[in-house]
Amino acid sequence: MRIRATVAALTGTLALSALVVPAAQAADGPSVPKFAPFKANAPADEAVGDTKITKVTVNGGKNVVVGTTEKKKFTVAVTATDAEGIYDGDAYLWHGSDIDSDIDGLLFADEDSATCKVVNATTSTCTVTVTVDPKVDLYSNVMAGKWKVSAFAVGNDGDYIIKDTAGYASMQRSARLTTNASPEPVKKGKTLTVTGALTRANWETSKYAGYTKQPVKLQYKKKGAASYSTLKTITSDSKGNLKTTVKASADGYFRYVFAGTSTTPAVTSTSDFVDVN
Repeated sequence: MRIRATVAALTGTLALSALVVPAAQAADGPSVPKFAPFKANAPADEAVGDTKITKVTVNGGKNVVVGTTEKKKFTVAVTATDAEGIYDGDAYLWHGSDIDSDIDGLLFADEDSATCKVVNATTSTCTVTVTVDPKVDLYSNVMAGKWKVSAFAVGNDGDYIIKDTAGYASMQRSARLTTNASPEPVKKGKTLTVTGALTRANWETSKYAGYTKQPVKLQYKKKGAASYSTLKTITSDSKGNLKTTVKASADGYFRYVFAGTSTTPAVTSTSDFVDVN
C-alpha cells in the first residue's frame, strides 16, 4: 500500500488536500482501507482489529544529517504485528505541531510499495526509502530538529492501524570544523596560535555559515601517543571563528572538537601537525 497526498500550496504552512489512494492490491490480498491523514476532522489515530505498530526506526536509529545541496537518502522501518500476519506497511515524515492544521514539512517514501520482511508468523518489518532534498524540502532552518513519523500497517485479514505519530526522527544541519596551528615550525616554549571555524548548513541560503557562541574543545596528541587530551574549551565568536593560544611543548597534533546540539551533529576537525624544535 502507498500513502499519497496532494500538496495544494506551500506558503508558510502547507495547505493540504485530502487525497490518499492505495495502490492496486493483489487479488488474494486483504481489502485495505483508504487512508486520508490530512482530511479535515480526520481522527488523530485509527485502528480496526488487532494490528499494532510496535517499532519505528528511522535511518537505522541515527540522526539524518543534511547539507546544503546534496540529497540525503535514508530508510524508515515499521515493525507491526497481527494475529494473521502483516500484509503491508508504510510511513512518512512530517514537521509541525498538528497534523490536521499546522504542517510545514512532509517527506514521503520513494517507492510505490514497502519491502516487508517476515520476522515470525505474526510480525513483519516493512521498510521504505525516503529522499530529502535540502533545496526543495528544507526551506527553513526551523525545520532542523525533531520530525514526527506517521505510520500505517495492515494485516493479512484486513485489520489495520494508522498512527499519526508512531515515532520520531532527528533532522540536523550538517557541520564543518577546521583547525590551523601556527607558526610552523615553532621553538619549544614559544606561543602557538590555534585558529579554526565552526560552520553549519544554512538551508535558507544553501550555503554554510558560522555557528556562533558554541563551546568547542581544543585537543592535543603528542607525536607517538595513542589518544588526544583536551587542553581547553573556547567559544566560537559572532562569525563562528575560533582562536586561542598555547605553549609549544613537543611535536604533536592539534584539533578542534564540537560535541553537537539537537539541530547540528558533532564534528571533529582534521588534525594539524606542529613541528616543535
